[in-house]
Amino acid sequence: MAHTLSAATARAVKTAITTKVSLDGLSIVFRRDGSAVEVLDRISLEVREGEFVCILGPSGCGKSTLLNIVAGFLQPSSGQAWIDGEAVRGPDPRRIFVFQERGVFPWLTVEGNIGFGLFKLSREEKAERIAHYVQLVGLEGFERAYPHELSGGMKQRLEVARAFAVNPDMLFLDEPFGSLDSITRLGMRKELLRIWELERKTILFVTHDIEEAVQLADRVVVLSSRPARIRRIVEIDIPHPRDISAPRYLELRDGIFEEIGLAHQV
Repeated sequence: MAHTLSAATARAVKTAITTKVSLDGLSIVFRRDGSAVEVLDRISLEVREGEFVCILGPSGCGKSTLLNIVAGFLQPSSGQAWIDGEAVRGPDPRRIFVFQERGVFPWLTVEGNIGFGLFKLSREEKAERIAHYVQLVGLEGFERAYPHELSGGMKQRLEVARAFAVNPDMLFLDEPFGSLDSITRLGMRKELLRIWELERKTILFVTHDIEEAVQLADRVVVLSSRPARIRRIVEIDIPHPRDISAPRYLELRDGIFEEIGLAHQV
């Protein structure tokens, strides 16, 4: 006799399959000069497999701290982060962190940087993987160039290529485009989206730039000032590529400005 799942059970099974990250009441307090500094206050959140989530908030609110907890570099004072149903106890080589400061190795070429973490592959597989990501980020012709020979945007593309090349389980990006000029930053957003749409890795992306968050994310998690709490989670229900002059885009963007107490000026 065939058995059918109840609606509640079916939802639970679907959630178990699709939930990648689960944050349960994360709080953290730092001790500085004998005083307690509360940075995060009971952050709870779920992120789906393959989802692009931006964590947005004012400077110094604890966005990077939250990302470091999920990546395993910091332990919370209370609460727990889970990935794939397992408690996060420390960094995992399957998950790649792209920091604010560029992390390319200056003594390695473009090929060397992209291939740095591919030591388990055969020589042929490694060469094929490097060539694929060189092409994917548009660095053909620069394979043997060193970082000091590249522009800022090219270095950033190299770091993104290196992160994706190791086939990570998920990516943590901490304001990776913050030091770039506005034109290069726009180009890098397009590049990251293009690769994400091809690869569909789960991405947690920290930013304080509202435009960037609305242009990139499936959902935007808006944090308050410190101690950070989740003020609102905004579903960005418009397809890529996003028209930044479209009424729905402007509605979502301006709604976030209002949420954090700023009137958007054009």
